[in-house]
Amino acid sequence: MASEQGKAFGQRIVTLERHIIDSQRDFPGASGAFSQLLTSIGLAAKVITREVRRAGLVDILGKTGDTNVQGEEVTKLDVYAHQLMVRMLGRSGQVCGMASEEEDIFISIPSGQSRGAYIVCFDPLDGSSNIDVNATIGTIFGIWRVMHREAMVGEVPVEEAMQPGRALVGAGYVIYGSSTIFVYTTGSSVHGFTLDPTIGEFLLSHPNIRTPARGGIYSVNEGNASKWDPRVREYIETLKGDENARGKPYSARYIGSLVADFHRNLLKGGIFLYPADVKNKQGKLRLMFEAAPLAFVCEAAGGAATDGTQRILDLEPEDLHQRVPLIIGSADDVAEATAAIGEP
Repeated sequence: MASEQGKAFGQRIVTLERHIIDSQRDFPGASGAFSQLLTSIGLAAKVITREVRRAGLVDILGKTGDTNVQGEEVTKLDVYAHQLMVRMLGRSGQVCGMASEEEDIFISIPSGQSRGAYIVCFDPLDGSSNIDVNATIGTIFGIWRVMHREAMVGEVPVEEAMQPGRALVGAGYVIYGSSTIFVYTTGSSVHGFTLDPTIGEFLLSHPNIRTPARGGIYSVNEGNASKWDPRVREYIETLKGDENARGKPYSARYIGSLVADFHRNLLKGGIFLYPADVKNKQGKLRLMFEAAPLAFVCEAAGGAATDGTQRILDLEPEDLHQRVPLIIGSADDVAEATAAIGEP
């Protein structure tokens, strides 16, 4: 018994904030600004968790009656999460501008307020259509540095946010499920932290996440199959049979929440696809708010992400709300999918 207690006391409990601070030691000259920014996002995630947990008890379920810039119905919790993220990031003092999937314009922090050299693009509540049925939802974020310091004099132009994913300095997501997990990377490694509600802290639970080179899961909305290119349909049929590189059928898993499907496949290995179709010829998912941040996480964990023809992180954004097809997950699976359904 004594030895077991000694082992328990010897285990180091690492909080998100502690981990971020410790990681700064690898970057000589780090000012702590990036750490403060991530800490602010973590705090926002805790507050969103609280609201998600009591969503059925207060008047934040259901639709507002409005639509966002994407033409989708806005839920009450969408609005709450968007406003909270804007407030938290704005008050962090580390952001000069931000963009939200729920807002059609770029948000420049007024020059009279404390602001830093970072730009954050985020999806405040991914999978929000799942809220009313108590399914998993999440928050996705990507962090870039402002390209031109002189652009911070006065109103920061939206062009400062028009950077490819390869320029990201940090990205991550929060998943609100049976537990709340905060996952982030600065490009070299991926770490996950689970919220302990008894102490209100994110604790390191998934250090150095590495996704398998090949998975056994495919995630795609097969309700869109009639609209797909024939090559996409053929590829999916291949996954269902024995004549694939795995030698046996893949399992179909699709929640309808990108962050939830991505998180599962990241840990277990698999591939998520949202290809272009006759209805969404440019793709459905957003480059700046969803595809680029998750591609940054995926590649840091050993995975890959493409739009069917090229690497997601190499795409040059032309519009803040630009849509793209997305194939993301285990590297071998993504390579095969890209070869099968890409340009002939």
